[in-house]
Amino acid sequence: MESPRIVKNMILFICIAALAFIVIGVIFYRSIHALYFAIGVILTSSLNVGKVFLLERTVQKTLEKDDINSGKNYVRLQFLLRYALTTVVLLAAGLISVYVEPPFINIWGAIAGVFTLQISVLIVRHRKLDEN
Repeated sequence: MESPRIVKNMILFICIAALAFIVIGVIFYRSIHALYFAIGVILTSSLNVGKVFLLERTVQKTLEKDDINSGKNYVRLQFLLRYALTTVVLLAAGLISVYVEPPFINIWGAIAGVFTLQISVLIVRHRKLDEN
């Protein structure tokens, strides 16, 4: 099945936002810690790309369902799954940044990477409004 154009655009803007965060991290840290920051951004940005595909699958399966209640329950379950994945990744990044020496994942990089999804949604939505 071909991915819709909006999914491709969201993935593109997640990658652009992640690259922007990495550049900011390199400018800010100017040491090996910039690499740890970049690893955190890449980890959570790749999670966000996976969440976009999960969201696309959720929409497709919900539209195929006949019963409204089962569709609502499926959407709620997928919503919880996506946020549970984010929680697990952020918790793992936080524990690694505190307890592993040297911390090869920067928690601030992981947090910055989480925001790439929201940034991509805002940009795609703004572009869609400009087209209309």
